Amino acid sequence: MSQTLENRASPDAATQLDIYRRMVRIERNDELTRQQIRRGRITAPYYSARGQECIPSAISVLLNDDDKICTIYRGIHDMVAKDMPLRPLWAEICGRVDGTCKGKGGPMHLTHPETGVMVTTGIVGSSMPIANGFGWAALLDGTKQVTVAYFGDGASNIGAFHEALNLASVWKLPVIFVCQNNGFAEHTRYENGTSVDFIAKRAIGYGMPGYTVDGNDPLDVYAHAHAAIERARAGEGPTLLECKTFRFMGHVFGDNDAYMTKEEKAAAMEVDPLPRFRQKLIDDGIATAEQLDELTAKLEAEVNDAIEFAMACEFPSDDELRRDVFAEEIAAKEIYA
Repeated sequence: MSQTLENRASPDAATQLDIYRRMVRIERNDELTRQQIRRGRITAPYYSARGQECIPSAISVLLNDDDKICTIYRGIHDMVAKDMPLRPLWAEICGRVDGTCKGKGGPMHLTHPETGVMVTTGIVGSSMPIANGFGWAALLDGTKQVTVAYFGDGASNIGAFHEALNLASVWKLPVIFVCQNNGFAEHTRYENGTSVDFIAKRAIGYGMPGYTVDGNDPLDVYAHAHAAIERARAGEGPTLLECKTFRFMGHVFGDNDAYMTKEEKAAAMEVDPLPRFRQKLIDDGIATAEQLDELTAKLEAEVNDAIEFAMACEFPSDDELRRDVFAEEIAAKEIYA
């Protein structure tokens, strides 16, 4: 299958609760996004990551604010897990001036460098070479920052994947490549488009550790992410994590997901990682049901606040059409100084 992790780190009770908080924050944000689209309050392409909550949650709990992530168009859950503030996120989703890109990028081009959310790309697989750039900068600057490149299973078949892993390994870049393998590349089933049974096997060709992780188990994701991040901070280079999970929704909002069988979808939703982890926290005495309900209500209120904030913001003016495309009012002497 893939390499076996030794010396597994385990999150303490407070960390487990923080992972759960991030998971619920993702789930509430996702549910309310789909709700707003159904109600006609927003019109935007939306790629739900429902079912994949624990992957970025168990990774982000190990990251610092100045650690960076590069993600893809199905990556809002990665940003929410990194604790990106929701007001500017929602303003961008709604195309308003107070959004992270002044309302000109929309949900497929969100950024928030203050919390390490460096780029959301609409090009499959392009998160990886960009992450290498940030990893190279960290080496040049002598920091201990790491960068996480999130991508899907389909992206492991394009050139950028192989080029990025090769270069990261040659230069020992502090990059963690996280494949959220949800079984479907857009509308294509995994087995119909990928030549290996486990993407983690591809790591051996680039001289780096590669692990296949249970992407529905926060503790398994945490253990492997902990090892990968520690390795990166120590200057030992990159790691490939293949987190196996299942995408509950279609490729894009409105997709009828005919490429999934009803049986496999029902089976995956039966073992939804969110309620399973909630029950574990209760069974282990980490939190009571009442405390977790209170947490969910608080997080839902945070999302609703962000939605109403965004709806009250202005749309960009026509003057913004050409702004942020070319440099403005820069004298030639400044350019060539």
